[in-house]
Amino acid sequence: MVSANPTGPLTVASARNGGIGDAIARLFELGGNEVEREYYYNDAGAQMELFRASVEAVRRGEEPPENGYQGDYIRELAALESDPIPPMLARIEATLERFRIHFDSWTLQSELARRLPELMPRVDSYERDGAVWARSSVYGDEEDRVILRSETGEPTYRAADIVYLVDKLERGFDRAIYVLGADHHGTRNWYAAIARMLGYDPGRVEVLLYQLVHLSSGGEQKKMSKRRGDVVFLDEFIDEIGVDAARWYLSNRSPDQTIDIDVDLAAERSEKNPVYYVQYAHARIAGILRNAGGAEVLSEPVGALAVEERDLVKRLAEFPEIVAEATERRGPHAIPTYAIRVADEFHRFYHHHRVLESDQQGFRLGLCRATQAVIARCLDLVGVEAPERM
Repeated sequence: MVSANPTGPLTVASARNGGIGDAIARLFELGGNEVEREYYYNDAGAQMELFRASVEAVRRGEEPPENGYQGDYIRELAALESDPIPPMLARIEATLERFRIHFDSWTLQSELARRLPELMPRVDSYERDGAVWARSSVYGDEEDRVILRSETGEPTYRAADIVYLVDKLERGFDRAIYVLGADHHGTRNWYAAIARMLGYDPGRVEVLLYQLVHLSSGGEQKKMSKRRGDVVFLDEFIDEIGVDAARWYLSNRSPDQTIDIDVDLAAERSEKNPVYYVQYAHARIAGILRNAGGAEVLSEPVGALAVEERDLVKRLAEFPEIVAEATERRGPHAIPTYAIRVADEFHRFYHHHRVLESDQQGFRLGLCRATQAVIARCLDLVGVEAPERM
């Protein structure tokens, strides 16, 4: 997931990739699975050379080449004497850690490409126009793909895909899940075709596609970047609305839907902001439990349940099914939606009934504690903190 090339800071679009992927990983982990988060990037080729050339031009006091990379970050890298890729990659990793995504591995395309010769005998391929093509259309892909370039004989990134998939499956993972932008729709069958061609079960490979992110402020499309007017970087987005809101808003819609984020609302600390509304329910419960001190907590009511108590119990009982379905459908957006409903039921219960100093105090404290646990778990599943005070 993410896997943006290190030619610039991460954008909000890449952040949606990470938010979806990490939330799915957290769902799998809650189900008892062992999960590894992997980042794969291109460290060679025309795009990377253009990036290096842009930095070198600025070092010489010149403008970057035509169609080169622009922005303050290029000047910052030009001030260093080293290859710009390692510091750019370090910055990407720091941004992801700030965004609460930790990657277990970082894989270079150039390293994978070196292993291609040992796998070529297993690849159903042919030559045409001086290039080597994988006969992937026979195995379920939309078309055949070039794996060795005609000009240089160098491997393409699709060739590295072959090595990387074999590497994943032979390490013993039951599934390899790729999170890709919607612009990769035409190649989503490529990975399963590789698996089928090389004798693996294609059901072990999944491709999840996500749509674009649009930001607005004051009713108009927002351009927050101080470096380039056409790009919104993740760090700037986090500076504007915070990590919790960024994780929430980038995970609360189905991947196949375009996200429209009102930055003003996302930054607002009021009950109009859904992430704040859910966090406030958690903090309010924490306050109730603090005020209760060492009071007895019961799991059974003294008498009949009130309507609001019964509704909250029913809502909490849905949690295992909601999580199971979200995991099965690879749809973490169901979790924020459910968390809002839990918060709704809790606030209704809270405003209709006294928790402390009532004959139902023990049970109501138990209900509060259960609600707090469910809300905390929901927030954690999408990378959002559950505050004790607000």
